[in-house]
Amino acid sequence: MVFRFFLLVFFIIALTTPLSVSATMYSYVDARGVSHYTNVPGDGRYKLVERRSLKRSESPEALLIKTISRHANNRTPRMGAMRMSRYKTTPHTLNRYIHVAANTHKVDPFLIKAVIKAESNFDPNAVSSKGAQGLMQLMPGTARYLQVVDPFDPSQNINGGTKYLRYLLDSYDGNIELSLAAYNAGPSNVSKNGTIPRFPETRAYVAKVMEHYHSYRRDMTPSLPIINVRQLVTVH
Repeated sequence: MVFRFFLLVFFIIALTTPLSVSATMYSYVDARGVSHYTNVPGDGRYKLVERRSLKRSESPEALLIKTISRHANNRTPRMGAMRMSRYKTTPHTLNRYIHVAANTHKVDPFLIKAVIKAESNFDPNAVSSKGAQGLMQLMPGTARYLQVVDPFDPSQNINGGTKYLRYLLDSYDGNIELSLAAYNAGPSNVSKNGTIPRFPETRAYVAKVMEHYHSYRRDMTPSLPIINVRQLVTVH
């Protein structure tokens, strides 16, 4: 009887005391940048990321959730890694977006095209070291101000960038060079009655855009008519 009592006590202690078991987690990142986690790797791409002891009250699923959460919080995303998708555009589609934005905001389409060439070389997925995004390299704050939801969407980016160009052209009385300088360096660095600031990057930028601009105007096509930006009225 005493033996049975102690045996019963032993089983109760065994069931209520947290025991440790081994749990291991593996992960790999696919070509799209998506992380995959498992505790039963069936693929050679999985690499060990977590090995620890689990209490009886824990499960491999609980460890999986903790592991994913910890890696998500600690990982520093690469520039542009937050993009949900990648965009492609053809010259015809790009010209159509430019033409629509030019008509909407009354900006010479060749000026828009010249800015795109200088800013991103027509790559809708471009991201600068400073965080500027898309074809016309909109900074996140500027994109939000311009109500651009997805700066990597060519249509939204071109419309937003052109709207900003229109604002700058109005601010500098149609002076293209000063407007471009403000586009690059920020309006606070360009006085309305002054000259292009002495920033080597800004001066090189303005020269590059103007070179492309004059080149596009010389080689103009019927699909992109010339608009004289110095004689435009503001369209809100």
